[in-house]
Amino acid sequence: MVNGPLGELTQQVPQRMKIEQREKGFERRLELHGVGYRAAMQGTDLRLDVGYSHPVVMKAPQGIAFEVPVPTEIIVRGTDKQQVGQVTAEIRKVRPPEPYKGKGIRRKGEYVRRKVGKRA
Repeated sequence: MVNGPLGELTQQVPQRMKIEQREKGFERRLELHGVGYRAAMQGTDLRLDVGYSHPVVMKAPQGIAFEVPVPTEIIVRGTDKQQVGQVTAEIRKVRPPEPYKGKGIRRKGEYVRRKVGKRA
C-alpha cells in the first residue's frame, strides 16, 4: 500500500518482489494529426473531433485527469501507471494512426511508418 498527496494505491505482489517508492504521478501525452482533428475539455470529460460525423466524448475514470494545453495535444495524468496507460490506449483506439496519410491519434514521439499507396 502506498499513500501520498495524490491518493492511495493498493496492489497484491509476490513476497520475492522488491517494492520501491518513487514519485507518485504518471502522465502520458498524445498528439492528434489530421486536418480538423482537435481535442477539447467538456467539464472533466474529453471531447474528440476526429473526423466522425459526431464528436466522441470520453469520461475520465476515477483517479485520471485529462488536460488539453493545445487543441492537438492531450495529457492523461494519474497515480496508477497501469490505469494511465490503459486510458491512453483507449483514447488512441478511437482513431489509430493510419499508414497512408499519417492521420490519427498517436503517442508523443511515436513514429508511424508510411506506405506509398497506389501508383497511377
